[in-house]
Amino acid sequence: MNLREEAERRVDAKIKFQENLYKYLIVNTIIAVICIIFLQSFWLLAFVMFFWGIEVVDDFLKAYPLNDYREKMINKELSKMGD
Repeated sequence: MNLREEAERRVDAKIKFQENLYKYLIVNTIIAVICIIFLQSFWLLAFVMFFWGIEVVDDFLKAYPLNDYREKMINKELSKMGD
């Protein structure tokens, strides 16, 4: 895989995460208002937040992998050692 394809894949993952996060926030706000006004309980909100939240976290980890952070730290330490 060349660098351009890898960059496109990463950008697509970040866009997917951001879109999913915005939808998550908007829909959960609407459900919270409905729960406050009509249901007087938050079981529906908790259910949606939990299960949809798992998907949002999964998208986050795909968009911003932890190994990239590790690689950046390694490169930073290597540059310090070279000075």
